[in-house]
Amino acid sequence: MDTFFSNEFLDMLVRFLICVLVVWIIIDRFYSAKSKRRDFYFTFMLISIAIFFIVFFMIFVLEDMKGKTSMGIGIGLFGIFSIMRYRTDSMPVREMTYLFVTICLSVVNALAVSMSYYELVATNIIFIISVWLCEKRLKLSPSKLIQYDRIELIKPERREELVENLKERTGLDVLNVEVGAIDFLRDMAMLRVYYQPKHQKFDKDIDSMLKIKSSDYENV
Repeated sequence: MDTFFSNEFLDMLVRFLICVLVVWIIIDRFYSAKSKRRDFYFTFMLISIAIFFIVFFMIFVLEDMKGKTSMGIGIGLFGIFSIMRYRTDSMPVREMTYLFVTICLSVVNALAVSMSYYELVATNIIFIISVWLCEKRLKLSPSKLIQYDRIELIKPERREELVENLKERTGLDVLNVEVGAIDFLRDMAMLRVYYQPKHQKFDKDIDSMLKIKSSDYENV
C-alpha cells in the first residue's frame, strides 16, 4: 500500500522538529531571556526554518547529479553564510553570534542525513550546553547610545570629567563609556554609555538603539 509521504520526507520532519526545538530553546531561554528583543526573535526563528528547508531539499534535488552535488552544495552554503551580511550595520555582535548559531544549527540538522537520531540529538545538546555556558559567564549591562555635545571631554585624559558629566546629566550610575563617531562640524560625538540599572527589567527597545538617523539631527 502506497503511503502519502516518502521515508525521506518523514525523516526530514523529524530532523526539522529537532532543529526548531533546539533553536527555540536557545533563542527563547538564553537570548530573549536577557535581551527581550522580539524583533530578532522573529528573525532568528524564520531564518532557521528557511535555511533548513533550503539545505535539505537542495541535497535531494542535486542527488541525481552525482559529480555536481558537492559543487552545488558548496555554492549553496556560500550563499547561505552570505546572509551574515544581513543587517550587519544595525546588528550588535551578540545578535550576530546568535544569527550564526541558528544558521549553523539549521545547516547541521539538514546536512547530517547519514547520522542517527541519537547522534543528531547529542550534537544539538552540545550546542545548547555551549550557549548555556557562555551565557552563564556573560554579565550583560544595559547601555544607551547618546549624542554628546561637549566634545572636549572625550579626550582620554578627561575621561573622569566625562563620566561625571554624564552621571549628572543623565542621572545614571555610569559604569563605562565608549566613544564612537565624532562630528567636528556639529561638535558632537556618539557615545555608548553602560550603566547600572536601578530595576531588574532594563532591556527596552529604546535602550537597544544602535544609531540615530540623519533625519533625527533636525531635532537636536
